[in-house]
Amino acid sequence: MKDSQNWTLYISIILVLYALVILFFVVRGALKVKSISDYAVGNMGFPSWVVGLSLAASMTSAATFVINPGFIALYGISGFISFGIVMPIAAIISLIVFTKGFAKYGSKVKATTMAQWMGNRYNSNSYKFFFGLIALLLITFIVLINVGLTQVISKSLQADPFYVLMGITIFVFGYMMFGGANSMVYTNTIQAIIMLIVAIMMIYSGREFFENGISGFMDQLKTIDPKLTQTTNESSFLFRDYFEIIFAQIVIGVAIVCQPHIITKSLMLKNPSKVNLYLLSSIFFMSIYFLVVFVGLYARLTFPDLTVDGKPLKMDEIIPTYVVTKFSVAAGVLVVVGLISAGLSTLESLIQSLSITITTDIIGTVAPKSKEKSFLINKVVIVLLAVVSFILSWKQIQHPALSVAIFAQNGVYAYFAAAFVPVLFGTFFKQVPTKVVFTASVVALVSHFGIYYLRITPYMQETVNNPGVSAAIAILISLCTGLILYTFSDKTVKI
Repeated sequence: MKDSQNWTLYISIILVLYALVILFFVVRGALKVKSISDYAVGNMGFPSWVVGLSLAASMTSAATFVINPGFIALYGISGFISFGIVMPIAAIISLIVFTKGFAKYGSKVKATTMAQWMGNRYNSNSYKFFFGLIALLLITFIVLINVGLTQVISKSLQADPFYVLMGITIFVFGYMMFGGANSMVYTNTIQAIIMLIVAIMMIYSGREFFENGISGFMDQLKTIDPKLTQTTNESSFLFRDYFEIIFAQIVIGVAIVCQPHIITKSLMLKNPSKVNLYLLSSIFFMSIYFLVVFVGLYARLTFPDLTVDGKPLKMDEIIPTYVVTKFSVAAGVLVVVGLISAGLSTLESLIQSLSITITTDIIGTVAPKSKEKSFLINKVVIVLLAVVSFILSWKQIQHPALSVAIFAQNGVYAYFAAAFVPVLFGTFFKQVPTKVVFTASVVALVSHFGIYYLRITPYMQETVNNPGVSAAIAILISLCTGLILYTFSDKTVKI
């Protein structure tokens, strides 16, 4: 930026205004919250298309807008094929297939969390408790978003990342203690619209690189490194061949919707018959959001050697630095707000879903409490989540293994690997013994972490390994295990 003082001033002003708008909607939503159920799924009867925008904002986070484009900046076209084409298509198809059955059953059993859906569907408190425990793995996703937001804001304000992270933690976790789903739908809708505008601005920001057409664009990348234009990149940790780029990402994309802050969003629909409009609005917005990862190529052309003033850029710093460098003050302020919106939208959903899961499905199972006490306990849980996520986030900012994304993927992928079979069977099969899905979930966790940490398969021999490979293999092993057990199980007893 030519005028860093004005830039910092404008960013500070817009952040204050943005925070006040969020607090307004938090207060408005909180006034309607009378129970832990209201906090979990809301009680205000939002239109289905509005809930769809909330889903779109939740499903595409700081990972899509800030972190994943960094991978593309490092490794080129192979990364875009994986993160920008294959995974989004698989995820959108899976979302359509899963949502209708999940929402229909969820409305019947009055489920408010993923773990509760599992427990009610399979008539097992033990299984509900189990899924409540493994939901703790989603803290890794909170850490990813914290790091992404911290990088964006600290670069914009030229501030110490430690204090920025502390401010984010206190502010976001603080207001999420009160509003819950009611306020989250309001804020997510605003964030989704801002994200759409900013996504278009970011995609358009590299137009000068196409002055000589697509071939000219590719030639510029090839000049930096020929591997950036190849459909595979053997020097990367994530895009070495088509198994990693296509096959593993299809499996991950299909299973990725089995996260509580994604698939349980459909439980907010007061009328499940409106699911088509809900899906249509969310898919339209998400389709544009996912293309933002292409901006990583613009960033690489802007910083060919990935340095600024002779200082190497960490991967998670690439896009925040690109934004601060590329855009004018007015446009840059809006883009920064969009990047913050991308992070906050998912962070709010994760805090809400994870805190409710811990309160009702872990603590509530071990020591049932009254609704009034549960509401208070939920606030304490959010405070504890804030402390844990702050500590882990600061560690990732200081010493990431390539990127915080690797840390987050390892935890998040493990969760939805365990969730995939029970959601699939529970949605499409009539009678499924609990032991079938319980076993499949355990097999998924053991397989994923076993392959990753014991370095099984040739893909796990690098200093930084791809959690997508271990998770994809684990999902397939879990699915085969579930199908075999289901085939030979006693299905005479209804659940």
